[in-house]
Amino acid sequence: MRAALAPGVRLLRALPRDSRYRGLTLVLTFLCYTSYHLSRKPISIVKSQLHPNCSALGVNPHNGSNSTTWCSWAPFDQDNYKELFGALDNAFLVAYAIGMFISGIFGERLPLRYYLSGGMVLSGLFTALFGLGYFWDIHVLWYFIIMQVCNGLVQTTGWPSVVACVGNWFGKGKRGLIMGIWNSHTSVGNILGSLIAGIWVSSKWGLSFIVPGIIIAAVGVACFFFLVEHPEDVGCSPPLHHVMSEEKDPEGVTSDDGPLGASGHSSAEHSESPKEPSEEPEAISFLEALRIPGVVEFSLCLLFAKLVSYTFLYWLPLYIVNVAHFGAKEAGDLSTLFDVGGILGGIFAGLISDYSGGRATTCCAMLVVAAPMLFLYNRIGQTGIGTSIAMLIVCGALVNGPYALITTAVSADLGTHESLKGNAKALSTVTAIIDGTGSVGAALGPLLAGLISPTGWNNVFYMLIAADVLACLLLARVVVKEVRGWCGYMARKRGSSVQLTESVLDGK
Repeated sequence: MRAALAPGVRLLRALPRDSRYRGLTLVLTFLCYTSYHLSRKPISIVKSQLHPNCSALGVNPHNGSNSTTWCSWAPFDQDNYKELFGALDNAFLVAYAIGMFISGIFGERLPLRYYLSGGMVLSGLFTALFGLGYFWDIHVLWYFIIMQVCNGLVQTTGWPSVVACVGNWFGKGKRGLIMGIWNSHTSVGNILGSLIAGIWVSSKWGLSFIVPGIIIAAVGVACFFFLVEHPEDVGCSPPLHHVMSEEKDPEGVTSDDGPLGASGHSSAEHSESPKEPSEEPEAISFLEALRIPGVVEFSLCLLFAKLVSYTFLYWLPLYIVNVAHFGAKEAGDLSTLFDVGGILGGIFAGLISDYSGGRATTCCAMLVVAAPMLFLYNRIGQTGIGTSIAMLIVCGALVNGPYALITTAVSADLGTHESLKGNAKALSTVTAIIDGTGSVGAALGPLLAGLISPTGWNNVFYMLIAADVLACLLLARVVVKEVRGWCGYMARKRGSSVQLTESVLDGK
């Protein structure tokens, strides 16, 4: 007797063809970028082990010395260890920022599947080589710097590629919510990276890098075998990127159709039959991408938003060790709550912006609230474990919500903007410009934290608050445009209601 089909298989067969491939693309790109962030996180966990408090361990068992740095890993056993940690962070982040501007141009002109999977395998290699420095007993700073630079360059293959793939499969209708949920890969990767690195941080910290390196390389191989770049490649319908309306502002970032202006129909409703691939459009230039309305404003806003986010990414565990006096593993575990908040913030930002049609207004509102919350976390966040947990989650949501929205839904919106007249070949380039500019802030944040932290952690938080305020101000023009769009929508709606009432009265 033959068994019935498994419930999961029956579910897959019941789903439309387009939905199956969309689901595959979402899951695969989610796993890809989760592994990217998973491989970036170990450095922030291992820092506290490279320069621990050796006096708490007693005297040096080898020579009886009372040195407070006998258990530190050279060259990080010097008094300038924070500056050296800052150099490690910036070796990666500066290379990432520079490479990102070039990466989008390559991403538009090379097969994304090859580009993404190749970058992941190379990233796994350089991440593992950093960890092998422990087993090879390497104490030369330049070795670790070079590994960070190489890893920063190859990791630029990730973000433009995954956003372009998702943008190719999903239209604008529910893009904010879908990408808000999908963008939780950043926080999931950070959480997994912290937990995996924490397993070996106190024993063999080299494995904290080698294991994530193997994971990202393995996911890269899976990406090579299963990723589908375009719906047309498998006979599926391309998405509807724009909602047609009678009144459109060709220079607006958002439609003037009001709160529901961002809603659209699914591609299944738009067309049931697969479309033949049309003639391949040409990729746009870097300057043409900059002229798309909203690209410059959102890019500069992301610079300061990412400055705050990446300062937390690289320095939060060390801050918790120094201020709350937790151990390295406990601090790493507690820091994951910031990323839990980031997941919630990204979903909330996407949901609100989909309903309101106001991407910039959503970002601005969250940034306004984030500034005082950062101040409160520094003042009262370490007074108790319950307070620390709550404040970390709230700060994570408010800091990472705008960052997630800009790097996903906003980038995809601008990469398929109406001014491009249907040419979606700008997705990788626009994404690279926005994230590349943001990566400049990501490099500056940890650098400034390394320079400022010796003067006191209070000054680091003042720097983060100032960056939040600047990020908010840079979106002012776009926010004003969105508010005017809502006002115009409400005026038209009231006018239509008045006309309807008059026609009813005339009929009577």
